[in-house]
Amino acid sequence: MADKAQTLSTKHLLGIKDLTLGDIELIFETADTFKDVLNRPIKKVPSLRDVTIANIFFENSTRTRLSFELAQKRLSADTINFAASSSSVSKGETLIDTVNNILSMKVDMVVMRHPYAGAGVFLSKHVNAQIVNAGDGAHEHPTQALLDAFSIREKFGEVGGKKIAIIGDVLHSRVALSNILCLKKLGAEVMVCGPSTLIPKYIQTLGVKVEHDLLKALNWCDVANMLRIQLERQDIKYFPSLREYSMMYGLNKKILNSLDKEIIVMHPGPINRGVEITSDVADSKQSIILDQVENGVAVRMAVLYLLASQRN
Repeated sequence: MADKAQTLSTKHLLGIKDLTLGDIELIFETADTFKDVLNRPIKKVPSLRDVTIANIFFENSTRTRLSFELAQKRLSADTINFAASSSSVSKGETLIDTVNNILSMKVDMVVMRHPYAGAGVFLSKHVNAQIVNAGDGAHEHPTQALLDAFSIREKFGEVGGKKIAIIGDVLHSRVALSNILCLKKLGAEVMVCGPSTLIPKYIQTLGVKVEHDLLKALNWCDVANMLRIQLERQDIKYFPSLREYSMMYGLNKKILNSLDKEIIVMHPGPINRGVEITSDVADSKQSIILDQVENGVAVRMAVLYLLASQRN
């Protein structure tokens, strides 16, 4: 058996597709250590005391931005927070100019969310800083996939061999693609479920099962990851109404209790309560949604720490 990697094989975190299995395992082992730190009375370590990180968000975000900010503070990094809506970007400044102006303030790392797929990759080739992709369009959201897989590993002891159903708006979800890539690398079986209009045509090329019947998907899986309907990314109607979607693909306690086995329920947030998931499911003992939020800080601490350790 090969020795475990001690450093990441990549300088940036642009997508799960760029990570090896060894990278993912190293991130998880490092996150285990940081989770212990977060449970101590003093939740701060000086690991990134000399590192400056810019959080650049060209799209609205609450949970991801706060999670990254908290991870940075727990690591004692200096941070700059940049909201594009109130910046020179709104006056026509280019992405490269915007970031280079920030980097001229001696920033070491950029955490960026952008509405266009590939923005992080583009930036990594044109600026001299490490880039962490906090979501690019409907493409990837690598740290969400890592924290989701970490949460499954925490619950079951391992991800390999587990059956994960990703249910809902797969077509518009960057979380879905990153989750599929991450879970497959870790040896899980993956199924996507939703109306045919919300399942990408190429999806089976990723080695996943496709199901359009919610009950069949739930009876198959060990974990149901319920995705939000992303109305803000939908330029046409993909289903008649939210009410009809909820009747066909919404998860409620009655359905959960009717299954032959007890499954784990996840959600990347924010939750549309009463649409893809009801409150009694979201708040039930089978839900690990709040564990995902907690684990998000530890996983992002691990990513930032491991990337920063590669700086020249």
